Amino acid sequence: MAAETIPDREVNRVYVCSCFGITDKQVKDHAAAGACTPRQIASVTKAGTDCGSCVRTIQGILGRGACPRRELLEKGGAAAVLAVDPELAEAA
Repeated sequence: MAAETIPDREVNRVYVCSCFGITDKQVKDHAAAGACTPRQIASVTKAGTDCGSCVRTIQGILGRGACPRRELLEKGGAAAVLAVDPELAEAA
């Protein structure tokens, strides 16, 4: 009998925000799209806006590295950020 496979979305799901069911992968995906601060993550996911216990974890995931959104602002202004992710432009 063949072993049953579990879809990728079910494996290694680590919840960062249990209030809104936000995973570390979702935070990383939004960070890759340009979210550089917990406030920007909150604007697109609501993570950190209820009990707030996940804010430090989100800060840890975001780290202190380069910020693609900030780099876009420096190069092309708000229009460049808006083109990448309209919700992030609102969170600026």
